[in-house]
Amino acid sequence: MLDRTAPDARLVDVQIAVVAGGVGGSRFVRGVRHAYPDARLTVIVNTADDIRLHGLHISPDLDTMMYSLGDAIDPERGWGRADETWRVGAELAAYGVEPTWFGLGDLDLATHLVRTQMLDAGYPLSAVTQALCTRWLTDSDHLQLLPMTDDRVETHVVIDAPSAPSGVRAVHFQEYWVKLHAEPEARQVLQVGIEKSRPAPGVIEAITEADLVLVAPSNPVVSVGPVLAVPGIRTAIIATKAPVVGFSGIISGAPVLGMAHRLLPAIGVDVDAAAVGLHYGSRAAGGILDGWVIDDTDAGLLPGSHRPG
Repeated sequence: MLDRTAPDARLVDVQIAVVAGGVGGSRFVRGVRHAYPDARLTVIVNTADDIRLHGLHISPDLDTMMYSLGDAIDPERGWGRADETWRVGAELAAYGVEPTWFGLGDLDLATHLVRTQMLDAGYPLSAVTQALCTRWLTDSDHLQLLPMTDDRVETHVVIDAPSAPSGVRAVHFQEYWVKLHAEPEARQVLQVGIEKSRPAPGVIEAITEADLVLVAPSNPVVSVGPVLAVPGIRTAIIATKAPVVGFSGIISGAPVLGMAHRLLPAIGVDVDAAAVGLHYGSRAAGGILDGWVIDDTDAGLLPGSHRPG
């Protein structure tokens, strides 16, 4: 069904579900969309990066995915709006309003305002996302973004803090990544609220009814990891009849984008393509994958990636 070897092959009504987050995930999904323009594509997006700043609910991964698929992304940064300006952020800094380390672009600000107003009015994040996407995703019958959950989940990173009584402190992932530039050693990564979360409407169906499930080369710890940790999502991936194929974002022992190399050791995973594949695991042995795609330069790791199942 998914054979594209024929020159005029077209995939009509084929359903593809993608688990993704971050800049790398958005670029991957653009590639999938280009490769299979006639497929019905549902992207299940990490929301554990979400944060509330200046009274606004900010969903970085959802926005990056939405802008990218809507051809509004800044092509150089890979996040935020193209042709962005920063006058509001500069004014907030001039007033001394913290945090000053998180940039709020003037165009991007409108998205956060609309999202926050709708959430405060009682709409769930999934409904808000659908409303926002009506502006950017014109082909809603064939392309849909779903937050992993409507519930509040936040990723926190535990780092050393010699002045604290415990010797450590937990900071929000955005602070760790944007303010601290992932420089402190990550002792532990926590998804606060994940145990009580539930999959957003449509997420389980997107997985169980798919003809193909793809795990994007997003950060295994803070992009893919939270999605898989929402109760019910991993079970649905294991149970789906569709093949599940993952893609490594680690090439030659380093991430293509982001800071996975700073976070993988915190969950006991080596920074190489084989180790991440084994971390996800084979469905035949209780994991989530039927196939694991790595770069040619990592072919020497293949013997190390083989385990029963």
